[in-house]
Amino acid sequence: MYSRRSMLRLVAASPLLWQARRLLAQPGTDATSLGLAQASALIRKGELSPLELTEAYLQRIGHYQDSINAYIRVTPEVALKQARILTDELARGKWRGPLHGIPLGLKDNIDTAGIPTTAANAMLAQRVPLHDAPVWARLAASGAILLGKLNMHEFAYGGTSSISSAGPVHNPWNLARIPGGSSGGSAAAVAARLCCAALGTDTLASIRLPAAYCGVSGLKATHGLCSIRGIIPVAESLDHVGPLGRGIDDCAILLREMAAYDPLDPASIEAPAVSYAEMLQRPVRGLRIGIPRTPYYQRLQPDIDHAMQEALRVLQQLTGSMRDVELPDPGNFVPLLAESYAWHKPWLDDPANHHFYHASTLERILAAGKTPVEEYIRARQAMQVGRNQIAAVFRDVDVLVTPTAPGLPELISGAQLAEANTAEESTRNTAPFNLYGIPTISLPCGFSASGLPIGLQLSSARLDEASMFALGAAWQRATDWHIRRPPNL
Repeated sequence: MYSRRSMLRLVAASPLLWQARRLLAQPGTDATSLGLAQASALIRKGELSPLELTEAYLQRIGHYQDSINAYIRVTPEVALKQARILTDELARGKWRGPLHGIPLGLKDNIDTAGIPTTAANAMLAQRVPLHDAPVWARLAASGAILLGKLNMHEFAYGGTSSISSAGPVHNPWNLARIPGGSSGGSAAAVAARLCCAALGTDTLASIRLPAAYCGVSGLKATHGLCSIRGIIPVAESLDHVGPLGRGIDDCAILLREMAAYDPLDPASIEAPAVSYAEMLQRPVRGLRIGIPRTPYYQRLQPDIDHAMQEALRVLQQLTGSMRDVELPDPGNFVPLLAESYAWHKPWLDDPANHHFYHASTLERILAAGKTPVEEYIRARQAMQVGRNQIAAVFRDVDVLVTPTAPGLPELISGAQLAEANTAEESTRNTAPFNLYGIPTISLPCGFSASGLPIGLQLSSARLDEASMFALGAAWQRATDWHIRRPPNL
């Protein structure tokens, strides 16, 4: 738990209040313009109520949902009920912490008691969980408010978010483009200010790719640090749940409340409780940066290559320490997808359900179910060897820096073709870090000539979120990419 001192330092610091007040004083702005920490500071001081903030987000959702399609289901009754309770608690002097009264969106593969959780598949339209996923239960207990369930790529089995029972998600920076996937609705909602922050899941790229494509921050922490129980799985060995926010500080605040050991989750690990927000202030001079040139810097689109060269120049100035490194073979993730077949098998045993699956999703899951046992075991062994070997890399460096993605988001009109032909290339820079199981974050680092966001990926050693957060915060203090917003929104 937060100490009283650390909570007050986090959300009641005068610079945050000054920034929040100045922002709200600008013409044409409303409470949805505030970042998570800024909104939290005003709520703590009684200058903004959870109800006012929630109503502002619901109004904005009503205005922009049709064009972006970030939500599968908006839950205004639930949100307003929670907001009134939390507003009343503040009036009585009760404050739950930095998330008190903060409206969030949840990817629609994260279970919510009494609210359908469908993973963007029509077969599950009437699937109503009896219990909250533990990660959402923790956030709700900390005072977070649920605005609704966010659109995604069907069953989290792709990187476009165009294959969904609710229709495609549109990138707020260019509505004709994909937002990435599979947490496309989560990233699009954050970028368009349709929630203060969001949760997504990440098996190969699914938080970081949408974060890069939509110009927001997206984090997967050390594998097992946050419980994945109560989340419709892709592959337990690789699955992560994590936050998407407007800046790295949002991710730090959310991770503090999300991280906890869950003895009923086979992937969960025990780790000391940490105030990740305090890591944002750590000095970075002398922090050792590693640059894995191959294959991460190869075959980059020119705009991404240019943005990365400029990013490395800034990071070199901040740290004074940079060197090329080679990373070990992470293993092969394909056999590990067999883990998802166990969840889908009861549905797929009835051929009448097959038509509910998009053809590409069905093909992949059925193929995964045919994985020989010995091939699966060898893949698990190779993954563990890769995790052992990546630890040795961090004896010589503290943070690895790569582009998040080698390319820019495709047109929605061609996304299904892209799903078949370019999925492996789009996740080339992200998937290895799921196999390694180490903390990784994507942060905005520039724009293409056509105005599409570009992502910078930082990774650190297992359970060393501190180094990654410190460098990411220094990067965002030195640049302004993370505060830029989509035009006309």
